[in-house]
Amino acid sequence: MIPSTTGFLDKDFEITQQPTYTHLMQLDNKMIRGYTDGQEAMRQAIFKILQTERYQYVIYSWNYGIETIDLYGQPVAWVCPELERRITEALTCDDRITSVSDFDFGTSKKGVVHCTFTAHTIFGDVQAEREVNF
Repeated sequence: MIPSTTGFLDKDFEITQQPTYTHLMQLDNKMIRGYTDGQEAMRQAIFKILQTERYQYVIYSWNYGIETIDLYGQPVAWVCPELERRITEALTCDDRITSVSDFDFGTSKKGVVHCTFTAHTIFGDVQAEREVNF
């Protein structure tokens, strides 16, 4: 006998927003313990996106991560605006991040660009940073 499809399967479902409740990464002591939500979860999501090289890991979709490998060996005058574009592109793939602004670039060591910026999320603004070898 073929089951009827009345009831649960006939309803339309819509996901309005990605969940933020996730495991808490404690980077200072290299542990994952507890849970986090809201703005702290967004800080962690931004960190994870910017630490994952795009197209390098089969487990992630091609929309996840940032491309930085090809910046190595390029002039700093080209790396800074390109890094701004790539960070913005990588982070705005997440629906919870509305925009990225306030970029500031500096070179503390030879061959390293240090970038700080503000990610505007639905939970509030998150200050973040990323260093890239060029």
